[in-house]
Amino acid sequence: MPTYRDEVVVLRTHKLGEADRIVTMLSRRHGKLRAVAKGVRRTTSRFGARLEPFMVADVQLYQGRSLDIVQQAESLGSYGAQIAVHYDRYTAAHAMVEAADRLNEAEATPQQYLLLVGGLRALSRGEHVARAVLDSYLLRAMALSGWAPGLTECARCGRSGPHDTFVAQLGGMICGDCAPTGAARVAAPTVMLMHSLMAGEWDDVDAASPASSAAASGLIAAYAQWHLERGIRSLSHVSAAPQEGRR
Repeated sequence: MPTYRDEVVVLRTHKLGEADRIVTMLSRRHGKLRAVAKGVRRTTSRFGARLEPFMVADVQLYQGRSLDIVQQAESLGSYGAQIAVHYDRYTAAHAMVEAADRLNEAEATPQQYLLLVGGLRALSRGEHVARAVLDSYLLRAMALSGWAPGLTECARCGRSGPHDTFVAQLGGMICGDCAPTGAARVAAPTVMLMHSLMAGEWDDVDAASPASSAAASGLIAAYAQWHLERGIRSLSHVSAAPQEGRR
């Protein structure tokens, strides 16, 4: 049977039998993969620690009938340890890999892989507030999947902005004529912050007020969960997480 290699981010793992695990991965060239890692729960395993969530590895896989089998794993990015010791980084990373796991096969592109690796690297280094890294990742992941929120023109009729109403179900910012009754009003600094998160303008993101950051996070979470069709369970823990400042 053929073997192949790829770079992967480990999204989640499940126990299988007494010593094995099923590993779900987002790969650079083969989309999402599910493979059996035999014997990795034994203390003598040669590569068990390299196949934990948030780890980036170069793996060799054996193509099986239903599930592939991991034959080798070499570490490319050991981000798990630095993420796990900070609660806000840990919960943000869980939300990121959960969102990545929800991608359809057609959306699991090399760009999605690189985006997730970059986000996990930033979390592990504590470069920015963990929730801001998560928010930026969610916006960019939605955009790569073809679901970029409308932040300037009305997402429904295309009228030029600025607008002050956001409706996740309609695609983003909405003009006054298109806005349904009771739709959430959004302050201009919050909209500017969402632009900065989408563009990776981190000086502006880091300078944002706590109120704008909290408001943007709520809108981004609602938008991502609407388009992913199922709630991102980890987000409930992120919202309660103490926020760590930039180091």
